[in-house]
Formats: sequence, C-alpha cells, structure tokens
Amino acid sequence: MSFTDAVTNVLINNYVGFKGRASRSEYWWFLLFALLISFITIIIDIVLFGPEFVEEFGYGGVSIVATLAMTLPSIALTVRRIHDFGQSGWLFLVTIIPILGSVALFVFGILEGQDHPNQYGNVPTNTLEHDGNMHTNY
Repeated sequence: MSFTDAVTNVLINNYVGFKGRASRSEYWWFLLFALLISFITIIIDIVLFGPEFVEEFGYGGVSIVATLAMTLPSIALTVRRIHDFGQSGWLFLVTIIPILGSVALFVFGILEGQDHPNQYGNVPTNTLEHDGNMHTNY
C-alpha cells in the first residue's frame, strides 16, 4: 500500500473503523504521516506562539487540534493491525502501560498478519480501489 493510499484509507475510509484488518504497510505509512503532521504542527505553533511558549507548554493550539484529530483513527488503525494477526482489539490496552506500551506498538507493527481470512475479516490488500467513491467500514 502506498503512502497516499494508507493515509486515505485511515482518514477517509476508516476514520473510526475498528472492524477488519490493517496491513503492516498501512500501519507504518500512517505512523510516518502522523509523525510528519506532528513536526509540521509544532513548527506552526512555534511561528504562531513563539518558541518560548512551545518550550514551556510542549504544545500549542495547532498541535493539540491535530493530535485530537489523529487520536481515534490511530487507535482504530492499531486495533485493525492487531486483528490482522488474529488477536482481539482489546490487546490495544497493553499500550497504556509505560515502556511496555511503546514496545507493544512496535511489535504490533512488525508481526506478520495471518495469510488467510480470520474472524476479523479477509487478508488486507496492499491496494486501495480508486473508484471515486468513499467507503467506510464501521
């Protein structure tokens, strides 16, 4: 799945879609996108509010809005990624444990998904159909 396909699939087709499965490429491309958005919004915050404000508070208004907008799709994507290797989305809760949570997110990203349909759906493809229509999986 390409970078733009992954971002489109997560933000448009599956904004809060917790059902189904997500491929490793979709997961990693979207995390790269989220990282880029984070850098861009921090730069915008520095320009708008000054470096002292961002140093003191860590975030400005633009970063907060972007983070809030990306939270649900990021959680949904991770749950779909967990589904890809046949586990319950509730496993996502392990990510709230300090240190272990970061390791878990990395492991979720590198584990190979099951190569057959499982209880969460068919094997995810690495292509996104471009038919001009938006598809949502709720």
